[in-house]
Amino acid sequence: MEINKKFIETLNEYGTQKKPIFFAIDFEGKKYFLEDENIFFKLENFQNYKIKSFACSFDIKEKIFVDFNTYKKSLQKVKDEIKKGNTYLLNLTFETKLIGNINLEEIFHNSNAPFKLYIKDKFICFSPERFVKIKNNQISTYPMKGTIDANIKSAKEKILANAKEMSEHVMAVDLLRNDLGMVAKNINVEKFRYIDKINAGEKELLQVSSKITGDLSENWQNSLGNIIAKMIPAGSITGTPKNKTVSIIKKIENYDRGFFTGIFGYFDGENFDSAVMIRFIEKQDKKYVFKSGGGITCDSNEVLEYQEMKDKVYVPFF
Repeated sequence: MEINKKFIETLNEYGTQKKPIFFAIDFEGKKYFLEDENIFFKLENFQNYKIKSFACSFDIKEKIFVDFNTYKKSLQKVKDEIKKGNTYLLNLTFETKLIGNINLEEIFHNSNAPFKLYIKDKFICFSPERFVKIKNNQISTYPMKGTIDANIKSAKEKILANAKEMSEHVMAVDLLRNDLGMVAKNINVEKFRYIDKINAGEKELLQVSSKITGDLSENWQNSLGNIIAKMIPAGSITGTPKNKTVSIIKKIENYDRGFFTGIFGYFDGENFDSAVMIRFIEKQDKKYVFKSGGGITCDSNEVLEYQEMKDKVYVPFF
């Protein structure tokens, strides 16, 4: 994928000047936002807004998911591509229409997420997944692959013992190791398959992540745009091999991802943090859609994958 050249040049310029900058770039690396009065974000320790008190009137009365047969046909197309050797892991996503009382600004201020972004009258994301963090010349990335309902008996043991989930996670880790290797040295899987518990509205989910690190040169800020461009789109929401898998995603998915599964990040003049735009609600004219999905491998079960896609349609309120 060819990333927007102006985007790369802008980040390089701000990095060289050690000047703070926020950005959000879409899945295809073409469209992007820079910080303005209509953009509000939080990246763990960075945020640009004052917390407002909102009476929580948010209420989803109905979630209109893609029907199971349509999902099953798309999943089978992915498996056919796997059998041909064109992909080994592909993140398959769909839109879910939301019916109810929905206010994006209210959701933003009431949602409990380490990484969240609200672009006025366009979309909101409340992501559990960091993309890349750079501090003290060390770059880290955190692929998140593997989800299970925390209320299932022995959920942690089951997700870690599941062969399909292990295979999916290993492929994501291997892909991100290669991506880091394009921009850094001394690549190391520092933590492998650790568990985070995530508030998923009416239920809690366990998600499996790993931490991968590498060493950057002391003047990495001068190449901030190039570093980001070489690593997007994020491997955890595309698949492997990345370029071929992205082309398959465009062919099989029946809608435009837009900024969903893109990246947003903030450079404070010295260090950098960013997140993957998942857990995503978008305003489309007068309707709202939630975009979600999951990784597909040759061992994927269509019933379980369909349920995972539905489980990820939630808002993590305080």
